[in-house]
Amino acid sequence: MSALLKIRSQRDQMSAIERRIGDFILDNAHLLRDYSSQQLANALEISQSSVVKFSQKLGYKGYPDLKYAIGEDIARGDGGNHDPAHESDGSGDRHTALAEALWQAKANAEQETRLLNPPDSLDAIAETIRSARTVFVIGLGQDSIAARGFTLRLSQVGILAVYHFDPALMPTSLANANHEDVLMVFSEHGKRAALCELSRLFRHRVGKVISITRHSANPLRAQADMALLVSAHDERSHIEQLLYHSALQHLLDMVFVLLCEHVGERLQLLDRNAARMRQLLET
Repeated sequence: MSALLKIRSQRDQMSAIERRIGDFILDNAHLLRDYSSQQLANALEISQSSVVKFSQKLGYKGYPDLKYAIGEDIARGDGGNHDPAHESDGSGDRHTALAEALWQAKANAEQETRLLNPPDSLDAIAETIRSARTVFVIGLGQDSIAARGFTLRLSQVGILAVYHFDPALMPTSLANANHEDVLMVFSEHGKRAALCELSRLFRHRVGKVISITRHSANPLRAQADMALLVSAHDERSHIEQLLYHSALQHLLDMVFVLLCEHVGERLQLLDRNAARMRQLLET
């Protein structure tokens, strides 16, 4: 596992000082070669020993080994801001370089996301969805794309799923909900006040809440019983959005596969629904 990937995947388990060090390194990975451990400590106004302990906690002998590992990450293009668009004059080579760099960035984001969602957590979420009477799903803006798609997937395997696009209208739908129901809330940054309040009320009065957000600490995640976490980082905003949605889709696909696993009835239902759709499209 790359050094930068270790920092991102372990950030939530770090102390406040360790997060400050980790965030500084992630934001300044390309400049780290110019920093000694003392200079890094001075920049963050912490002790040099904190930098050394941080490096050792990640599994390195000391700061020099960590810095060397990050330098290798940068050389491989794992630093999150590699732009191959201007590396070649030939348009064919340029397109190939772009495609490979994008594929690698997506692979890195999916690997980070996988590490943030251990098997036990995914199994528990899949079981919660599988045993729910009704799964209510909500997502606004860009988040609605994944929310609608996952709702459709649930319906295809016989799980009663209801998609909502307006938090103001959702309380009416939830009037008859009970403790057997589940609310899935899609919100990339987890800061929408309406969704946070809706999650709080649902959890307090009705059933379980599953949040789907970035892995950063956020109000929505704090309100949830369970959380699906997504990691995607790039200095270029248009690339970062692509990485986020790619990693999110891969994560949701994993949950969907777990829902179908060892349940022949659901797979048979999925096959029957797919056959009906093909028949409708062909007539």
